[in-house]
Amino acid sequence: MFDRDAQRLDRKLDRLAQRLPRWAGRSLEWVRSPSSRWVRLPLAALLILGGIVGFLPVLGFWMVPLGILLLAQDIPLLRRPVLRLLSWVERTWTRWKRRW
Repeated sequence: MFDRDAQRLDRKLDRLAQRLPRWAGRSLEWVRSPSSRWVRLPLAALLILGGIVGFLPVLGFWMVPLGILLLAQDIPLLRRPVLRLLSWVERTWTRWKRRW
């Protein structure tokens, strides 16, 4: 079951990386690679901590979901909630684009 969630998360993140600007997509792919695990975990923790103090300039609350997204690569318990959130964002974005 966790394997299937990991595969679904990988597919969604691959699609996201393709939609991002080239430099951002490459960065996301690099951070997601298995060899970058020791960079990904501290980066995720820093993003979450920075997001908690999001009221400060430069830092923002947007950092918390990004940190959780990175953590979901390594923590199976987070994969399903992150998948649900990504699916909801995709559906909402598609509906919003159709209206405009």
